[in-house]
Amino acid sequence: MYAIIETGGKQYRVKEGDVLRVEKLNVPEGETLEINQVLAVGEGDEFQVGTPVVPGAKVTLKVLEHGKGKKIIVFKYKPKKNYRRKQGHRQPYSKVRVEKIQIEK
Repeated sequence: MYAIIETGGKQYRVKEGDVLRVEKLNVPEGETLEINQVLAVGEGDEFQVGTPVVPGAKVTLKVLEHGKGKKIIVFKYKPKKNYRRKQGHRQPYSKVRVEKIQIEK
């Protein structure tokens, strides 16, 4: 069984046991979180699409750790004008594991 969920403004296709990085969640490490924003659920040949979410469907996630991604450099310049700005950024993330996908029929 797999599901398409939405968290942090992004959509993810997940199945039980998957480990993925999502936008930082405001949940302590080791805690579980239920996502009700399930856009679609599929199992074998069956596929159920929500309008916009599937009623009665939820995905349980366990937060494994929080961290920051690799540094990216944002460099702006204008030629011939001696304008240069260098800035770094590290995006915070939460590493989560999909514990369970539930759907009420």
